[in-house]
Amino acid sequence: MEAVYHYDGSFEGFLCCIFDIYQYKEIPAAIECGGEKAFTLFASRTVETDRSHSARVLRKVSACAPGAGKLLWHGFLTCLPEKELHLYYFVAKLLRDGPAFLQDRSDKTLYPVVRAVQHLHGEVHLLKGFVRFSELGGVLGGEIEPKNRVLPLLKSHFCARYQNERFFLYDRTHKEALFYAGGHAVIQPLEHFQMAPPDEAEARYRILWKRFYDTIAIKERYNPRCRMTNMPKRYWNTMTEFQDEDYFKPQTHPEDAAIPAAPAARFVPGTRQEPGPSAPGSDP
Repeated sequence: MEAVYHYDGSFEGFLCCIFDIYQYKEIPAAIECGGEKAFTLFASRTVETDRSHSARVLRKVSACAPGAGKLLWHGFLTCLPEKELHLYYFVAKLLRDGPAFLQDRSDKTLYPVVRAVQHLHGEVHLLKGFVRFSELGGVLGGEIEPKNRVLPLLKSHFCARYQNERFFLYDRTHKEALFYAGGHAVIQPLEHFQMAPPDEAEARYRILWKRFYDTIAIKERYNPRCRMTNMPKRYWNTMTEFQDEDYFKPQTHPEDAAIPAAPAARFVPGTRQEPGPSAPGSDP
């Protein structure tokens, strides 16, 4: 019997969908998360996240082949359309046929997953150099607009790089943020966010960075196509050197520079809280 599965959007919740598919011996017509349930002629099943079930699935996948669990997790972080179904078919083939097909990148089940993960890793690599932080009342803050869910993979890089700082990095696309303070990091959903305007010191630093960027340019070697190859245009919205004049203007009153507040019960830089289950925060 075919059924549409609904889960909470977490990696653990997705693994529980796989667990229930095998338990009920059903064929998934779709695996969906969030939003209103669309009308369907198939049976609908809402899956509750059970960490014991998700752990069993991940252990089984990891035992089948070295790196299979990591590939499954990274595949879940991608922007691959209908990624849940692609990943389910990947797991089903791995459990049915064994790991031999993992050596064949042209395999129709493996190829879309591997290609999507390569895109994820490429975006993570670029964002390690493209993220621009601003100093806001003693806290470093930055924003990104990635296609993939990159924060879990960027976390270790920026936490090691700014281990003595307090910072946050907001993902506009997926509406979640990485918070770090005192050696503790957590990724939390953050539906509404507005970056505070800079104070005078931060505004001067932004201007200096823009002048540096403009100064090192060699007019005679100007090549916009080459620049967009090495620095894709879709990243420019959050990069200091490409902003308009308003971005470099300091706030009128000191209180305007208050650090952005997180919703109630959310982790805020400078406080300690156990990480929530909303986003995968560590390697499987």
